[in-house]
Amino acid sequence: MAKQRETVEVIRKGARADVVLSRPEVRNAFDDHLISQLSEAFLSLTADSSVRVIVLSGQGKVFSAGADVNWMRASIDLSSDENRNDALRMARLFSTISASRCPVIVRAHGAALGGGAGLVCAGDIAIAEEKCLFAFSEVRLGIIPAVISPHAVARIGAQEARRWFLTGEKFSAEVALRIGMIHELCSAEQLDEKVDQMVESVLRSGPEAVQEAKRLIREVSGLPTPESLAEFTAERIAARRASQEGQAGLQSFLDGKEPPWIGDGQVESTESGSG
Repeated sequence: MAKQRETVEVIRKGARADVVLSRPEVRNAFDDHLISQLSEAFLSLTADSSVRVIVLSGQGKVFSAGADVNWMRASIDLSSDENRNDALRMARLFSTISASRCPVIVRAHGAALGGGAGLVCAGDIAIAEEKCLFAFSEVRLGIIPAVISPHAVARIGAQEARRWFLTGEKFSAEVALRIGMIHELCSAEQLDEKVDQMVESVLRSGPEAVQEAKRLIREVSGLPTPESLAEFTAERIAARRASQEGQAGLQSFLDGKEPPWIGDGQVESTESGSG
């Protein structure tokens, strides 16, 4: 049996751990294997007391363009239980990242769409290059950004979510900075330097104090537990995927056609979502 390729690379340098999405040929899109490996990486690093900061990044031209087309195609034929379990694995991934013991710094470049935007919001600190594009594009496919919604709404607030969740529009790094989705933007040439500076800022702080500060934010914000969030959001996206509109929207995307609520016609399939 052939061994599946590694879709996530973990690089250690002292107290810093870099977690790198390594599917550049499909713009670091999500599939079952990437979700599993990314979850395992964060669980392992969170359990390692020598790790004090995690940097999440992606190889290639973009950070993450959302869901893998073949994975989306397979989801159309899933049973209700399979659909829910599939969604629950993804929901638990975002909750695992958000609840990580140490700070997670997200390095975003190129594009962060759908689930990729969810990764940006699940981290603690986000730094993006100035040409990076963002979108919560799920509604364009007839589904909703359910499993990423707790993290996205916590980051940008309900008012901004009303705009970007409901339209599925792409928006710039400047807009992402204005609405609070990212903390800093810079040129592509400066991105690694900015990330390194943020890592250094974290490492200059007391390790236990940083962890307690992260826990304090969740407690004073009244956020539900990661597991309860995962269960709730997985139910919502599973129901939407199984709906008539969700099925039609996903199939239209895979066929390169306009969804039925727009009309017939061919469009270029460049956006994905699933979150």
